[in-house]
Amino acid sequence: MAPLRNAKIQEQPSLPSPAVPGSNPMPSSAQNLLASFLISALLLIPCYWHAHIEAGDLGSHVYNAWLAELVEQGKAPGVYTVWKWDNVLFDLLLFYLAKAISLVAAEKIAVSLCVLLFFWGLFALMKVIGGKAPWFLVPCMAMLSYGYIFHMGFMNYYLSLGLACLGLSLTWPGRRNGLIAGAALAPVMLLAHPLGFLWFVGTTAYRLLWLRFSGWWKLPLPAGGLVILLGARWFVAHHPSYEVEWRDSPFWKLSGADQFYVFGERYAWFTLAVALFLLLATVLAWLVASSRTQFWKDRRLIFELYFVSFSATALLPENLHTDPAGGWIGALVSRLTLVSAILGFCWLASLPARTWYLVFSAACAAVFFTFLYQDTAFLNRMEASTERVTQQLPFGTRTAATIFAPNDYRTIYLHIPDRACLGHCFLVSNYEPSTRQFRVRVQQGSPVVASVVDDSDEMQSGTYDVQEEDLPLKQIYQCEASDLTRICIRDLTEDEKNGRLGYHPVTNPFFSQNP
Repeated sequence: MAPLRNAKIQEQPSLPSPAVPGSNPMPSSAQNLLASFLISALLLIPCYWHAHIEAGDLGSHVYNAWLAELVEQGKAPGVYTVWKWDNVLFDLLLFYLAKAISLVAAEKIAVSLCVLLFFWGLFALMKVIGGKAPWFLVPCMAMLSYGYIFHMGFMNYYLSLGLACLGLSLTWPGRRNGLIAGAALAPVMLLAHPLGFLWFVGTTAYRLLWLRFSGWWKLPLPAGGLVILLGARWFVAHHPSYEVEWRDSPFWKLSGADQFYVFGERYAWFTLAVALFLLLATVLAWLVASSRTQFWKDRRLIFELYFVSFSATALLPENLHTDPAGGWIGALVSRLTLVSAILGFCWLASLPARTWYLVFSAACAAVFFTFLYQDTAFLNRMEASTERVTQQLPFGTRTAATIFAPNDYRTIYLHIPDRACLGHCFLVSNYEPSTRQFRVRVQQGSPVVASVVDDSDEMQSGTYDVQEEDLPLKQIYQCEASDLTRICIRDLTEDEKNGRLGYHPVTNPFFSQNP
């Protein structure tokens, strides 16, 4: 048993925040409040600069919220809802907001709340770890808030990490009141997504043990984390009933900087810029530190947590299939790199604040959000075209869709038709109900949505063989490769592949394992 410093947890003092050349004095409370309000207003601009928020699975979440409304009204035969204790908080928020206001407005408000919670939860965690408010890093934090996970539309996971950051900011000092508040918040994290909950619980436990242990007794903590991850890797790789897909890309691409690679290849520059920013800031801070040995000792815990997080992304599978009748647990590693990015930002927050941090990150953010505006405008044009071909369809029209991203995009499938079908058509290729991972479920034989995961997957990829019992069924697709925003719709016939016509992408090998 490791010796304890004493029976009561000793709080580690915050990292020093000395006055340094190029840093500004701490703003007053009134200035902080005003700055927080202005930052929040600017932060939400990407949620409102187009008619629709283009964020991958978000369209599917909105469509299935509408489907849940139809279930209540008895207008979705064979579809039902269940109570779930995880991976559902965003869906519930969206559903109940839509009861009070329109679904379109509910989407904007729900996503805005998630963005604010993620950003300010990250801000709070960086502040408590760094010992000062990270104002000079706000532009980079805004970039991360609209990074890969946001634009994949993994809203429950995104929300759970925002809550986890907030919870860790409460439990980090090790005080009783903070621990109680964090424990009270933990069930809400679990309701959002289990990964955020597990990260909160694991990091809190690691932090508390780290505070109690001294000297060499701290070493088993990162070693234990690595052993657990190695055991998990061995277990999933050798389980006879599990299907596993490992990430093909080199492990060094999973540092957390990959979260800034959102759409096409031009975003790769941001992964490089952020990584170099962290490295340069660290080297400069170390060179001017009064004690270079103490510099590393003060940040040892952050480094250990990052080591464990990075090991998770290197050792765990990208996709895992545990239920033969259900869906895959997809993009696991791609999700976990957001945790590494958060810890990397906490490292930056621990360094002395410098004015050039703000200048550099603001310049990066200006280009980053310009690119985001252009790409999301392109997707909005695609969605507007889809709305034009679906708005005249009578209610209950059965459709399937094959809408693909450009070849250099990090994702493959686009959920563009989902919102376009609201009030008009049933998207039979809707993937959520058949996976049994969401609150909306489907019974076999439902005319509303495919009840078999493989059928849904094949419809989305365009390889589904149309059966006589599927008809009538319409296909929504991109008419030509030269203009991916041009959407067409046609009637399918028996024994044809649903994706026989239209654009099909060439998979980007860098992201070939993303579902």
